[in-house]
Amino acid sequence: MIYVIDHNDSFTHNVVHQFSLFDKVECDNYNKINKSKLAKASVIVFSPGPGNPKNYSITSKIYKKFKGKKKMIGICLGFQQILFCEGAKIVEQKKIYHGFQSNIKVINNRSLFKKGKKFKVGRYHSLKLKEPFKIKNFEITMRCLKSKVAMSFENNKDKIYGFQFHPESFLTINGNLLIKKILSA
Repeated sequence: MIYVIDHNDSFTHNVVHQFSLFDKVECDNYNKINKSKLAKASVIVFSPGPGNPKNYSITSKIYKKFKGKKKMIGICLGFQQILFCEGAKIVEQKKIYHGFQSNIKVINNRSLFKKGKKFKVGRYHSLKLKEPFKIKNFEITMRCLKSKVAMSFENNKDKIYGFQFHPESFLTINGNLLIKKILSA
């Protein structure tokens, strides 16, 4: 079972729909976590959402409790949330990407995806990872071809993955393939 933590975002139910193509999905608001569902889940998904990851202390506690124990996936704010919990700085970017399609490229040989593979993805964010970023077992695996901003990370040791973009968006080509690959890792 996949447990989606909703950060009050209109995209969350699109995320739920997408993940339900692969397994049973339960979803609760980050302020109303069902501990029984959380304990039963094999995968925890941190949804997109407004604001800054520092505003979601409950989600930070869940991440820290289950790191290395359950597969975790962060989307947009969820991507930022995981990195924030690892000590990364999340900062405003000069250009806001809301409803914007970008070309991204796999840049890492250790990625689940083939190095050099390109994707068109939907972006909806005004914050980004401040680099350089060096955290043990975390690898930046995809970047925007134009801005070079980090678009995904993988921690294959602890089964933690993140997308700065929205794989559930109609602007993301092959979003289901991306999720399927992560879920089967």
